[in-house]
Amino acid sequence: MNSKSESFGEIIKGETPTLVDFFAEWCGPCKMMKPILENLHQRMGNKVRILKVDIDKSPAIASALHIQSVPTLLLFKSGKPVWRQSGVLQAAELEKIITPHTS
Repeated sequence: MNSKSESFGEIIKGETPTLVDFFAEWCGPCKMMKPILENLHQRMGNKVRILKVDIDKSPAIASALHIQSVPTLLLFKSGKPVWRQSGVLQAAELEKIITPHTS
């Protein structure tokens, strides 16, 4: 879903909204997000970039963004966070949140 050659900062600065899923391997609810995000990708295609960040492998990013629980979803547009919520959300809910930021 994302290119490994770009840095986190480069990815979130893009004009395309970027939904970042902060997760951890040990987190049960985080595992529920994988099929939801795959469904969201099918629904929205290239209108949104989806990025998964493991807080245990990227503690500096998680700390800088004050991620205190997982899963936490952050939506970035042009490098700025425009929406944030912790917990599991369904693809239809996420699509409603993201769509206004795609124009």
